Amino acid sequence: MPASDFSRAEYAGRIAKTRSAMAAQGIDTLLVADPSNMAWLTGYDGWSFYVPQMVILPAEGTPLWWGRTQDKAGAAQTTWLDASDLHDWPEEHVQHPDHHPVEALVTLLRDHGWTRNLGVEMDNYYYSAASHRVLEQAFGREALSDATGLVNWQRAVKSSTELDMMRKAGRLTAHMHSVLREGFREGVPKHELVAQVQAAGVAGLPGLPGDYPAIAPIAPSGREASASHITWNDRPLTAGEATYFEVSGCFRRYHCPASRTLYLGEPPADIRRAEAAVLTAIEDAFATARPGVTCEEVAACVYESFARAGYVKANRTGYPIGLSYPPDWGERTMSLRPGDTTPLQENMTFHLMPGLWTPDWGLAITESFVVTPEGGKPLADMPRDLVVKPL
Repeated sequence: MPASDFSRAEYAGRIAKTRSAMAAQGIDTLLVADPSNMAWLTGYDGWSFYVPQMVILPAEGTPLWWGRTQDKAGAAQTTWLDASDLHDWPEEHVQHPDHHPVEALVTLLRDHGWTRNLGVEMDNYYYSAASHRVLEQAFGREALSDATGLVNWQRAVKSSTELDMMRKAGRLTAHMHSVLREGFREGVPKHELVAQVQAAGVAGLPGLPGDYPAIAPIAPSGREASASHITWNDRPLTAGEATYFEVSGCFRRYHCPASRTLYLGEPPADIRRAEAAVLTAIEDAFATARPGVTCEEVAACVYESFARAGYVKANRTGYPIGLSYPPDWGERTMSLRPGDTTPLQENMTFHLMPGLWTPDWGLAITESFVVTPEGGKPLADMPRDLVVKPL
């Protein structure tokens, strides 16, 4: 996702919003380790998040990129920052038993006088306990505060350019599901079908190239589908089993996930009853998802539809999506569930997840949508009903 995909004015607006949130939390310097947040602020893109790296955002002045020497060239190519804003740590410190890369970060922060009121993303996949220990030893516990989610919340309302990218990702998602429907038949080893679907997402469409998604395809069948996050195996597709596939197209790191359930043979009555409940839940949620409505009010549409059909759903039923890197395409802020009273705003984007998991089977038909004054609008155009393949 090169920085040129967005205007400098859009990046300036993102930084201004983030600095306002920093000031509200008493943070003078923010250390951003989440690669999605790094990309959103600077455009940085690269498979380098397995080692320490950060965007440093002070209260004033230009952000800095800090990362491994080997990745500095990538920062020069993908960010809008000047070469003087790019800083690296010694290559020999990669997974070194006696030196930690954050020791170089400590030096950089001291050189700039940024040693107090530091915000760090503590509950984050990419910020380790060892990194925190080095900072705490250098500056003291009182100098560090938890800034988990601070940047993530600023990303919640999407710009027109971001929405365009998500709709393009939605076109790729629809293409992947069309390949899936075509190839779904009895006896096909599931890993071969998944390979076709993944290839379709990367090859893309004419004028619309694909990228790698933040989550691998979820593809359980039969009793496997009673678990919600099983990927795939080499077992042939079998008659009398439901299989749900959760995949997402990805364009410039923006996602549009969607699940569909497929069945070989004639679905039994309980599967059809669940399908009807899910389809009603989606329509009711879309009708409700307008600016000012709370997350829990949207979620209630799903739980109430399931209750009418005799089902109980115990897990959340949606979350915000957008720009992401592995291992998650969610934004890790709001949730569509009881107790979340966050009000929706126009141009927020969510993955609505009205999935059902019983001890014997699972069924998931999901949609990514944008909040509009008229309600939720899907970001991908594709059939929603249970896909039935006769034998």
